[in-house]
Amino acid sequence: MAELLDRPVPTATRAGTADSVGAPAPSAAAEVRALYSVQTAIARPPVVKVARGMSLFGEHAAGWLAIGLLGAATDRARRRDWLVATAGVAAAHGASIAVKRVVRRPRPDDPSVQVLVGTPSKLSFPSAHATSTTAAAVLFGRLLRRPLVPAVVPLMALSRMVLGVHYPSDVVAGSALGAAVAVVSRWLGRTRSEKRTSR
Repeated sequence: MAELLDRPVPTATRAGTADSVGAPAPSAAAEVRALYSVQTAIARPPVVKVARGMSLFGEHAAGWLAIGLLGAATDRARRRDWLVATAGVAAAHGASIAVKRVVRRPRPDDPSVQVLVGTPSKLSFPSAHATSTTAAAVLFGRLLRRPLVPAVVPLMALSRMVLGVHYPSDVVAGSALGAAVAVVSRWLGRTRSEKRTSR
């Protein structure tokens, strides 16, 4: 069960921008400096608003699961394929939560990084948003015959850094995990389909 929001949206001096935050100390970790650079470069109110919307859409993979179920409801000829793909997205999200519980890496916590959205937990590695988004892009992209991975994965990954809730390595690891789970899900779905047709 996910925890209640434990990191409320801070009150920024310039409506959700990172302009007022001081630069990280020279001794700060490279990933902290990377987050500061991202926020300084693009964390303006319109960008932050979009990033928050993406955060809400991807929370607990809810938006992707809804799209998968919609596909299953409307594409009757491939209903099973959509359900298998949706289950793959759910599995990817579950895998990311399991890894979080094992690794227990805290979210970014440095004076130079603003946290611009609430989160369900204090755990950072890997990014569940990046994991479920990558899995959905791989699995749904195949069904829709559209290149969803380059269209949505980089945007979701960047949005997590804009909001200051994930390090770069969190989103990279999440994307890798999501892709791996998607590949396994496709293989399992194909194997089961072949077994049924061979009976």
